[in-house]
Amino acid sequence: MKKLLSVFIIFITSLNTVFAQNDGHQYLTVEKEINAVYQKILREYSSDKEFIKNLKASQRLWIQFRDAEIKARYPNQTPGYYGSVYAMCVSNLKTQLTNERIKTLKVWLEGIQEGDICSGSIKRKN
Repeated sequence: MKKLLSVFIIFITSLNTVFAQNDGHQYLTVEKEINAVYQKILREYSSDKEFIKNLKASQRLWIQFRDAEIKARYPNQTPGYYGSVYAMCVSNLKTQLTNERIKTLKVWLEGIQEGDICSGSIKRKN
């Protein structure tokens, strides 16, 4: 019985490792996407120096916000406090927050419908 329990525990632990790696891969995918979107915005708006300066500041602050949001959800505790799924949960949260930021950034690439009087620096759709 002890052997069976040991095998079961090892199996569950290895599953958690696989899930954490998969979720880490998912985050790496969205991280590549946000970097691509950000770089494309920098290229498309390169002539608007003031916008670029402010976008860079906004992105730096968003990264600080993302990291602070994760720390708020998972404050530093003793090792193991959040259990074996901690890495997976942090990766999922980073992925979620990054996807939200991608959606926000893509507006500068996709544009706003003509007639939106509050579009600011966002280009108009054709």
